[in-house]
Amino acid sequence: MPFRFFPSRLRQLFRAALLLGLPFALWQLWQANREGDGSHDLWRATYDPIHFAPAILQARDEDCLVCHREVLLDRVREKSPAGLPAQARRAAYQEVSTYAGEQETFHRRHLVTPLARELMDLRCNTCHVGHEPRDEAPGTSATAIRQGSLRKQVDVESTCLKCHGRLNPEQMGLPGPWPEVKAAFGDSCLSCHASIRSVRHRVNYLKAEAIEAAAAKDSEICHGCHGGRAWYRLSYPYPRHPWPGSESSLPAWAKDRATESEARFLPPPTVDRESRQKP
Repeated sequence: MPFRFFPSRLRQLFRAALLLGLPFALWQLWQANREGDGSHDLWRATYDPIHFAPAILQARDEDCLVCHREVLLDRVREKSPAGLPAQARRAAYQEVSTYAGEQETFHRRHLVTPLARELMDLRCNTCHVGHEPRDEAPGTSATAIRQGSLRKQVDVESTCLKCHGRLNPEQMGLPGPWPEVKAAFGDSCLSCHASIRSVRHRVNYLKAEAIEAAAAKDSEICHGCHGGRAWYRLSYPYPRHPWPGSESSLPAWAKDRATESEARFLPPPTVDRESRQKP
């Protein structure tokens, strides 16, 4: 309907809103930039160098949390909008020991919960390796990690699946899914893995020794990540690191596997103090 056919009173209110809205918008723009350093400038923040390589790869959590601290401040509702207590509704993965304690948010569970501090050493840039706006449209960034990746979120195939991929009983030679056959193996993953695939968790975002110690006490420490909370139906193609006594020939399913983790996930080299040359 043409504007002139609206009642005169409505046309007057519309013009008044336009006239009042422009000064208000200008005032907001001035407020956002009044400090003169761009700290409240959305575009300057979006294109800050920390969101791009190489700065993002060296960023500390403190650098990220200056702007994104809400990811650790947010807490799970005690009750749903319908009034159902959060503790009364638990998924299957919340019943394993790796999900002990009260309900927690995604980021808190990976960064600051007791289990995260005990077994993990995750950082913001373990998963988030960029914030380039062009990556919101797949394939439009010349620096994309791979075709179709959305770095502003995460590339799940190189992050989440490392722990939360599908446990593959066929490839492991198990007679069935772990929850169904674990009794036959003494409810211990280490009954086999004490001698097979013994080089594991050697990455800078996990605490390998702590994981091994915890797994010796409770097999759910293993299954809680590798199967207990399988976000995806895919199993992750882990690099096939050699282990003591392993065969030199590779099985057919491992022919295309990497033999080393990504460089950015490798732990720092250990220093043999006895081999140091004395001054």
